Amino acid sequence: MGVLAVCHVHSKWSYDGSWSLEALSAKFSGQGYRVLMMTEHDRGFTASRLDQYREACARASSSEILVLPGIEYSDAANRVHVLVWGPVPFLGESLPTSEMLDAVRAAGGLAVLAHPSRRDAWRSFDPCWADRLLGIEAWNRKYDGWAPSRTAPELLHMADMIRFVGLDFHTQRQSFPLAMMLDMDTNVIEENVLDCLRARRSSPRAFGVPLSENLVRKALPAMGIAEKARQVVASIARYSRAVTK
Repeated sequence: MGVLAVCHVHSKWSYDGSWSLEALSAKFSGQGYRVLMMTEHDRGFTASRLDQYREACARASSSEILVLPGIEYSDAANRVHVLVWGPVPFLGESLPTSEMLDAVRAAGGLAVLAHPSRRDAWRSFDPCWADRLLGIEAWNRKYDGWAPSRTAPELLHMADMIRFVGLDFHTQRQSFPLAMMLDMDTNVIEENVLDCLRARRSSPRAFGVPLSENLVRKALPAMGIAEKARQVVASIARYSRAVTK
């Protein structure tokens, strides 16, 4: 059975989020998603706050959608970001990436490298991280825009990692038809979702179809043109707002 999951979402529990967990649950369940993979920033979190957050995610879940708690960890330079899910205690802020990945693996969690193109994070990638990463974001809506990442493919070829797609949702502007399809025929609960991901029974989707390397290669030029056009329009809109203030 295919279960649709939306990945890399921030709520008001993140310092820069704008939606409540309940509002996000309603929004994405209404769009047919069954799993909402949250990733709150580590900034401002503590062990007790993580416990409270897990409880809030459970309350925001329903028979239609599972709100899966997760944390986005950042290194001290705020350059390398890693998405983490699973039974992992709060590890702290601004940890060295290798140390953080070791702790995630020891706790039985899952880790995915986020937006490698942001601030050229891909240049900081250490090949020794590969065996501790489940995957890499091959398309991040917030930072890659309307086209996939141009830096992720090279990293993905270093090791057998899953291609992830994520919205990096903070506001409605990051809404986009990117999803992870989970191949699972069990109840949609946290343990089963994590087991499905560990078994690598998942695949990225864009516009409702599988995001294959062949599709990306053929469509990338057109998507790149669309992304450049989007950036121009967004720049004009920002300038217009600044002038009218």
